Amino acid sequence: MVYTKTVLVTAPELHAAPIPQVSAVKPPAIWSGNFRLYFTARSAGLLSDAMLPVAVSAGLIAAHHSTSTVGFAMAFLLGPFAGLVLFGGVLADRFTARRLMIFADLLNLTTRVLLALLFFRGVDQLWQLYLLLALAGTAAAMFQPGAASTVPLVSTDVQGANGVLRISEALTTLVGPPLAGLLAAASTGWVMVIAAVMYAISACCLLALRLGPVPAPPPGDSLWRNLVGGWHEFWSRSWMWGVILIWMAFTVLSWGPLGPVVAGQVIAREGGTVYGLINGMFGAGTVIGGLLAIRVKPARPLAAGAVALFTFAVQQFAFAAGLPWPLLGTAQLVSGIGISFWGVMWATSVQTQVPGEVLNRIHAYEVAGSVCMFPIGSALAGPAVDALGATRVYLIGGVVTLAVAATLLLSPPIRGLRRVPDGGAVASGH
Repeated sequence: MVYTKTVLVTAPELHAAPIPQVSAVKPPAIWSGNFRLYFTARSAGLLSDAMLPVAVSAGLIAAHHSTSTVGFAMAFLLGPFAGLVLFGGVLADRFTARRLMIFADLLNLTTRVLLALLFFRGVDQLWQLYLLLALAGTAAAMFQPGAASTVPLVSTDVQGANGVLRISEALTTLVGPPLAGLLAAASTGWVMVIAAVMYAISACCLLALRLGPVPAPPPGDSLWRNLVGGWHEFWSRSWMWGVILIWMAFTVLSWGPLGPVVAGQVIAREGGTVYGLINGMFGAGTVIGGLLAIRVKPARPLAAGAVALFTFAVQQFAFAAGLPWPLLGTAQLVSGIGISFWGVMWATSVQTQVPGEVLNRIHAYEVAGSVCMFPIGSALAGPAVDALGATRVYLIGGVVTLAVAATLLLSPPIRGLRRVPDGGAVASGH
């Protein structure tokens, strides 16, 4: 759930922007040749992403490391991502998103090979693990801005494409964690071998991708001017920075600590296989949420997504109650539906409300804001459990989740943002 993918793990305000007219031309089906290549690349990469947190957590707990060590490992993975994703957005504009994503895949492939060797040998020096996770986070920062800006280039039905990609993410979340848990019982190294193969597949598919003209910033702009321009575009959209500010509280107080605490509690009590299974149930929920997001196209997407986000607290209260693992899995299923539906509404809003020539940079800013507090939340998981106990950490996280969803609904720019119809022009104005 880090991915964030994810995490772990987003335009103008309603009263200022006219509602675009629906195009009279019916947009083509989602499954174009380019989209099939992109779908394959993203699915392969997402499977690797889904396996990494479970494999690392299970490997560390099996080697008798503490919850704090797991939290620090996740912080080293997410910290470079949050800090460098802004530069990823600018570099994607300068070198094209496709080239930067291929580079990121090759870097990820290298880190997974080295992680495989490290776990096969035995993690006796934690700094080596932390360094490789930091490189993996850096690769993710280079990949992520282009991952969003490429979607409008491979499909005109942006919400439908995002729904399909969300289902792919969900399926990989469904398959990846149980597979990682099972393989990690023998050796976490084999998980990393599979992940390396997946990144090789992703790089090959992206290499075969053929896109039309890609919007770019004016030539001659410096790195600093591009960053400043992206910031002005980001800050001019109050619904966007409003969501990010709210999300920062959510990640540091709720979602960030959740993964390490669950890993420490469930693996110690039930084992790595059960931990993988309940994460797989979360993935099953995100499949359902993605399917709903393809079919349901609300007039106010962020308002509908905020309502769905209330269900994320179900898992936190279930863990606090100490329910048997089948019921924990059911709670994960329900929470997965809500967070997946929110994710599609958010991604579609960003991709349809922001002009293509600034989308890489704006997406980098919103991603950086979304995840910048995640490493802090992960690192605080162990000390919070020591000071408060796991039950209180779960309860605080659940209450924060409810407050976040309510705050999103109470904000007029967020609640009132209207959907851009399929095939319609990108919204304009601030």
